[in-house]
Amino acid sequence: MIIEDYLKDQATYVNTLVSTYLPDVSCEPTILHEAMCYSACDGGKRLRAILAMEAAAIGGSNLEGAEIVAVAVELVHAYSLIHDDLPCMDDDDLRRGKPTNHKVFGEAIALLAGDALLTYTFELLSCLPKKGVSWELTVQVINELAQACGSGGMIAGQTLDLQWEGKTPCIDVLKKIHRCKTGALIRGAVRCGALVGEASNQQLQTLTEYAEHLGLAFQITDDILDEIGDAKVMGKPQGSDEDQGKQTYPAIYGLEESKRLAKVEVDQAKAHATKLPAGERLVQIADFVLGRSF
Repeated sequence: MIIEDYLKDQATYVNTLVSTYLPDVSCEPTILHEAMCYSACDGGKRLRAILAMEAAAIGGSNLEGAEIVAVAVELVHAYSLIHDDLPCMDDDDLRRGKPTNHKVFGEAIALLAGDALLTYTFELLSCLPKKGVSWELTVQVINELAQACGSGGMIAGQTLDLQWEGKTPCIDVLKKIHRCKTGALIRGAVRCGALVGEASNQQLQTLTEYAEHLGLAFQITDDILDEIGDAKVMGKPQGSDEDQGKQTYPAIYGLEESKRLAKVEVDQAKAHATKLPAGERLVQIADFVLGRSF
């Protein structure tokens, strides 16, 4: 099966998992649960969830527990997008080709929906022992994901992103923003999957290095797509980063050099993936991340 078909099939499977684990929209308060589902069940590439399950497969243990981790990282991702789109943040009207959460439910409910998704993430992870994951590993997974999305990870990146809007581009700041805002959750997804899968220490380290390079490559290609991508495919307006004065790779390096740097990161990710047993799919995913843009 070619990687594009595999990723589509896996994304469909993750969509089913997310819908299964989320609270039913008929439960009170219905408006809150509808708003949670509106964003969390919205599909997307589900790359973080897929990476978590692939990392668990490398370890070869407790794939059922990996499904919970996959859902958890997607809930964190959905929460972050809801909050990113708010008027006080990036003020976006479209996400994946449809109105953003606050445009449908209002700012207050959107804010609460994001809060609820983040909170429910850790409630869900606390159920891992019911799937045969040890309490020790469960605590490690919760700690890992909390660090990935906290003030030293994703939220740190979001904060820097806001602070540096409209300022002179700085490569050191840009790298930190990307490694935190996007890279931290990709790294966390891979590491949490590996932990649940009981990967060896060497496998965990190799997977971590893979994820770090892949996360940066993913964000560089996002920067490029914002300038040259098809708005219909992206599901959001082209050029929004430039309009808001965001720190981006094309703003500093130009498009061609940004493409080269993305390939460098992908090649590094692939080099680590080839060290792993059954790491071929991770290699293919890295190529997909690069090829999706240009």
